[in-house]
Amino acid sequence: MSGDRPSPLVIERILRDRQGIWQQIVADRDLNALTGRMLASSAIALACYGAVLGAFHSVLMALTSAVKLPLLFLVTLAICLPTLYLFNLVFGARLSVRQSLALVMVAITVTSMLAVAFAPISLFFLITAPDYGFFKLLNVAILTMSALVGLRFLTGGMQVLNDHGLLAPEAAQPQASAVPAAAQPVPALVAEPAADTVAEPVAVPAGAAVAGSADQASNGAAAAQPAAQAPAQVPAQWSGQPVGASFPPGMLPPGHTVQQRPWDGRSVRRNEPTQRPASMTLLYIWILLFGFVGTQLAWTLRPFFGDPGQDFAFFRSIDGNFYAEILRTIANL
Repeated sequence: MSGDRPSPLVIERILRDRQGIWQQIVADRDLNALTGRMLASSAIALACYGAVLGAFHSVLMALTSAVKLPLLFLVTLAICLPTLYLFNLVFGARLSVRQSLALVMVAITVTSMLAVAFAPISLFFLITAPDYGFFKLLNVAILTMSALVGLRFLTGGMQVLNDHGLLAPEAAQPQASAVPAAAQPVPALVAEPAADTVAEPVAVPAGAAVAGSADQASNGAAAAQPAAQAPAQVPAQWSGQPVGASFPPGMLPPGHTVQQRPWDGRSVRRNEPTQRPASMTLLYIWILLFGFVGTQLAWTLRPFFGDPGQDFAFFRSIDGNFYAEILRTIANL
């Protein structure tokens, strides 16, 4: 699927044409339209899943959760996106705000679509096993797994941008000009012996060398063919050379070819980063920051599920924290 041909569903294009999405972000082409489609798709999907969460308590709670769950992701993005952008600027990246926003929106879109794909399973357990603690842990696990997959897309996109030199331009430039002269291909002089050495007789035993010297001297061309076919049966003595004679650097005896070694003539692949830039390390730190901000904001915007033992409330009082509540719920199962 081409990156210029839009798909009816943006999530389908993200999953089927992932490289096309990355190339569009690298080229900074039509990112406003792409980001708008991802934003609309994510908001609709999160609203549907939020309605399933709130349906455990009442219809009114389902409506409020359908509003608060998309708000949770978008407000978290608004809080953390400036930090990601400034991290990249500090360490020499060339990402624009639109490129950073598009990258994070890819992760949020994948997360929201995976979450809404699990909505029928959540509804099934809501109908067949209406236990508040189990239902809450089930949906927290669904959101966590969906978020991990979405963040995997984010790191993959950042790797592509790194390969194109947008994160660390100096590390991503090809190093072909820095290849030393010793690693260059061996010149043609090595593969073929000099003209005056072709006519020399091939290495033979001492007794036969005297008898055949006249014939070999009169026909130099006939001596070249046996020299090319002669195996290395007499390794210590070559034609006309004493035992232990050394050849100039880069020269080989007649009838022998150069064996290519793995490190000779090694080519450097273009756009291959020599090391992981600091922007990639900071990306993982930013992901942890995004997770902490998101969970704390979710605790602030609660309830999403609605405890059936309490009356409806748009917000709860801020006490405790998200992680203590999850541990308490696990202990009460």
